[in-house]
Amino acid sequence: MGELPRAIQGRRTVSVCSDRRGQSGTLRLPGLKIPVAIERDRPSNRTMFRVYSAEFVVRTKSKGTYEITDRVAELVRSSQVEIGLVNVFLRHTSASLLIFENADLSARRDLEKFFERLVPEGEGYFVHTMEGPDDMPSHIRMALTRTSESIPIAAGKLWLGTWQGLFLYEHRATGADRSVVVSVIGQ
Repeated sequence: MGELPRAIQGRRTVSVCSDRRGQSGTLRLPGLKIPVAIERDRPSNRTMFRVYSAEFVVRTKSKGTYEITDRVAELVRSSQVEIGLVNVFLRHTSASLLIFENADLSARRDLEKFFERLVPEGEGYFVHTMEGPDDMPSHIRMALTRTSESIPIAAGKLWLGTWQGLFLYEHRATGADRSVVVSVIGQ
């Protein structure tokens, strides 16, 4: 599971308990204590929420967008969180994540063409070209987009708009195995 602290490697779900007042608490794992703040709208002596983490790999073939909405939604269902937040993080510097139009493929093709014009490959001013002419342009394209996205969860489902999908955006010509980390927190 990458660089997670040894205390939580391999764990999928942990519980968090608030103190008697319900204003603060501590995430307790073997050898790890993380203070947390908890807000709620009803009086109670204990508030529980879940923390779930998983990782999956997307094998890209070449430049372009690869929809991962269904994979993330499946992990949200596995978390059993009904209301909360999912954070999706891509562990790479030459690919990125996007929430983008998922109904019409031409919108994604237009985006890809735009980035090809915005950050062209093979320019003489790039010094970092160890892995080929797409090396530095892929890093710049990643820096102009994002490597993480947060999406609300309601009724155990991703709370995306009608035409929104979550995409891995590969910036390298040859493609690669891309590691995606999904963290879910909520009740």
